[in-house]
Formats: sequence, C-alpha cells, structure tokens
Amino acid sequence: MDSFMNRIVRAAKLDTSVYEEVEADKGAMGQAMGIVILSGIAAGIGTASRGGLSGILTGTILALVGWYLWAYLTYFVGTKLLPEPQTKADPGELLRTIGFSSSPGLIRVLAVIPGFSGLVFLVASIWMLIAMVIAVRQALDYKSTFRAGGVCAIGWIIQSLILYLLFWILGGPKGI
Repeated sequence: MDSFMNRIVRAAKLDTSVYEEVEADKGAMGQAMGIVILSGIAAGIGTASRGGLSGILTGTILALVGWYLWAYLTYFVGTKLLPEPQTKADPGELLRTIGFSSSPGLIRVLAVIPGFSGLVFLVASIWMLIAMVIAVRQALDYKSTFRAGGVCAIGWIIQSLILYLLFWILGGPKGI
C-alpha cells in the first residue's frame, strides 16, 4: 500500500520516473484502475450536493469508460498516426500511465467546500491534463512534449465525438 500511495503522490507531482515505472510494471494495472475509480469517486463527492449517490456511481463508471476509451485512442493515434522513430508501446502501457495521470483528480473531493467547486474542478482539470501529456510522452517514448500534447488533443476530440454520438443515439441528456 505504501508503494501505491507513493506512486499516487509522485504522479501528482508530475514525476516522470513514476510514469516510466508504471509503464514497465504490468502488475500496476490494478493500481491504475484504482486511481481512476478513486478520482471518479472524489469528483462525485465533490458534486454530491448536485448528484447525490447516483452521481458518484455514474461519475465513477463514466471515469472508467473514459479512461479505457482514452487509452486506446491515444495508443492508436500515438503509435499509428503520429509515432516518433523510437515509439514502441502497447495498450496496457497507456492504460497504466494514463490511469496514474488521474492522480491529481483526487483533489476534486475538496469541491464540497462551499464556493470553491468551480476553482477546484478547474485546477484539477488543468493538473490532470498536464499529467496526461507527461504520461503519454513517457509511454510513447516521445522526445517531444508538443507531440504528446497533440496526441492528447486529437484523442480528446475523437473521444468527445464518440461520447456525443452515444448520447445522441441513446437519447442521453439534452443540450450536450
């Protein structure tokens, strides 16, 4: 457990070595999933006054689905469309590193503090995005942080379109 907590803290501190470590550690998949779940729960607790228990459950499920989808999109874009010469990765490496990039999302639990919800979610989102770019750069063995950011942006656009289509097909919330 100490190693798990240490990895969470190091990932949140944007320590590149932890992303290399979990990229290579096939046994870290459960830890990566655990962080995604904890981050989803933290977001749900942070918005509990609006979503209640069902919001926590829904948010956690969506976080897991988003993590999985995002990792595979990033794998495809990063290894097939925009690889660098030294790029070698498998989907598991992206799942692990991107899972750990959710570590800063744990602060979203602080959104329960009245008047701080918007600020907490903004800071967490920016921090998680930066962590994700670092995670992608390390997992795909990129030299260019800019390229890793581009892969993240392309993946985000594709994921957003897929989710929008799913909501539209399934008759999800209006106005998305």
